[in-house]
Amino acid sequence: MFSIVIPIYNEQDNLVLLIDEVKNSLINYNDYELIFVNDFSTDDSLKILEKEKNLINIKIINNEKNLGQSYSVLKGIKKSKFDTIVTLDGDGQNNPHDIPKLIEVYNKNIDTFLVSGIRAKRKDSLIKIISSRIANFVRSKFLKDGCKDTGCSLKVFDKNIFLKFDFFDGIHRFLPALFIGFGYKTLFINVDHRKRKYGKSNYGTFKRLINGLKDMVKVKKIINKHKIVKL
Repeated sequence: MFSIVIPIYNEQDNLVLLIDEVKNSLINYNDYELIFVNDFSTDDSLKILEKEKNLINIKIINNEKNLGQSYSVLKGIKKSKFDTIVTLDGDGQNNPHDIPKLIEVYNKNIDTFLVSGIRAKRKDSLIKIISSRIANFVRSKFLKDGCKDTGCSLKVFDKNIFLKFDFFDGIHRFLPALFIGFGYKTLFINVDHRKRKYGKSNYGTFKRLINGLKDMVKVKKIINKHKIVKL
């Protein structure tokens, strides 16, 4: 039993294929829910979701203003009915056929509370790949989370643990560090990554890099505060 949370912003051309892929990848699973969080899209994303809702049982959460990926993920998780959460991007670059692999690892390792995907062969622009590698190296050294690719959205984790963390905008990129920092076992497995077929990335690379550096300090403080409280 698990809830799949997918935040979207202006992904009208990717949604139908994405929904079909998710459905086909989980043909052997019966008890799951699919939650789309529409982050105030200005294209026809909401119309397409409403139409698809008649064909497959999906839950739609519609933000009344653009809140960003972290807030959208949080809203989806709060509305979910299962304790196991799966997250992935709505742009089609994550391969839904990797979901069963992550679920299987998560269920088999009962002492593990986060299974995070690692994009072994990224299909992004060179500047995005380079900036991401730099950010991942700096973050991994600073937070000691051992994660090579914290930005991969494809993850499976425990809902109730996630909701214990002090929330901040950008938290979705730091889940491995937070889970490990709070003492919860985390596993990393390689997953597929694909080129974006339609549309463009809605997040600026340079801005994300700068915000990521600031967020590292927030995460460190959250982890340190938790350790002090435990003492």
